[in-house]
Amino acid sequence: MKGYSEKPTRVRFKVLVFIFVSVVINYMDRSNISVAATAIGKDLELTSVQLGLIFSAFGWAYAALQIPGGVMVDRFGARLTYAFSLITWSLVTLLQGFTKGFVGLFGLRLATGAFEAPAFPTNNKVVTSWFPNQERASAIAFYTSGQFAGLAFLTPALVMIQHFLGWRGLFITTGAIGILWGIIWYIFYRDPTQHKKANKAELEYIKEGGGLVTPANEKGEKAKFEWRNLKEVFIHRKLWGIYLGQFAVNSTLWFFLTWFPTYLVEYRGLDFLKSGFLASAPFLAAFVGVLLSGFLSDFLVKKGVSLGIARKTPIIVGLLLSTSIVGANYVDNTSLIIMFMAIAFFGNGLASITWVFVSTLAPKHLVGLTGGVFNFIGGLASIVVPIVIGFLAQGGSFAPALVFIAIVALLGALSYIFLVGKVERIKVAQKPGSNLPM
Repeated sequence: MKGYSEKPTRVRFKVLVFIFVSVVINYMDRSNISVAATAIGKDLELTSVQLGLIFSAFGWAYAALQIPGGVMVDRFGARLTYAFSLITWSLVTLLQGFTKGFVGLFGLRLATGAFEAPAFPTNNKVVTSWFPNQERASAIAFYTSGQFAGLAFLTPALVMIQHFLGWRGLFITTGAIGILWGIIWYIFYRDPTQHKKANKAELEYIKEGGGLVTPANEKGEKAKFEWRNLKEVFIHRKLWGIYLGQFAVNSTLWFFLTWFPTYLVEYRGLDFLKSGFLASAPFLAAFVGVLLSGFLSDFLVKKGVSLGIARKTPIIVGLLLSTSIVGANYVDNTSLIIMFMAIAFFGNGLASITWVFVSTLAPKHLVGLTGGVFNFIGGLASIVVPIVIGFLAQGGSFAPALVFIAIVALLGALSYIFLVGKVERIKVAQKPGSNLPM
């Protein structure tokens, strides 16, 4: 490295493991409701429409608070923001184990979404700070794989916990795990320039590769929210391309996070315990897809392939593969149903490095805010999809719901093809005589 004879440390990879674990816990607390749904529906006597509303409750608050969540991480930093988010969402997850009816459960799912809102803007902020461009897609793929790996390996475990402890015990157990991890995060996480084990050679390597190892204003001052910044992240066509694409990616994801186990049990007649193990197959496929996507994308960048092709290709191909979910409408064999679901979710995993575009396109001083808007629009899928599926499936057939998911995935692919354009960071005009953005 320039100016340094010492070998760069690799602290950034330990930080990445921390994010991975946080994402596993994040998605465990999002998806436990899908595992418990059949039992909750019977115990609390809920209709399919009420169940759809409970599935979507998380999304209402989650989407609404994405922009404040992005502002929060820019203002207070990743260490404090993530610890607060982890502990509070895990606490309300635990409290779901004590709910007595629809209203209480709906309210607690709203609270879960509210407190999880800063999580992914924080993930992106951490990776943008700790990783150079040539490693960033792989880093994002690795932590994003946590949502699929966790669901793949934990879904059978969650099913077993519910089998022995009931659905209330399931929420209490998963909530307690998150509270403990939130405390661990606060004790051990530090930003690059504050981490005692990251040497100057590693910091220089990250910075030379485009990592934002220092605060946006270079003085370490807290970033302040300004309304013109909010306008800035809404006026660029390329940002709208990734915003709409994220809605499409999340639409397939939220089908699997909410209705998928119910689809297997109620609409395909599978045994509950058996469905828990079968449900893990698509998540394993998605896990493989997201890792393949990130490593392939970074490999192409290192080989000199244009950034646009290297970053866009896995996402577009993945979204097109997700449309194969509609094939499940035309088969009755369980293995074939799972096969179509696995192909669709493999595609979803392949498309799930979309956060790399926030790191690459966002103005340097607005990474958190851009991530908040990106996840806000993507998070609308967590509201729309569960409710729409609930209405489409109330006639007794799930076929229209799968057609709906396929159409949205296709529109997402078209968004990346026609709206994103050249992949380069957006530069904001500067005030005369100032180093600060307009």
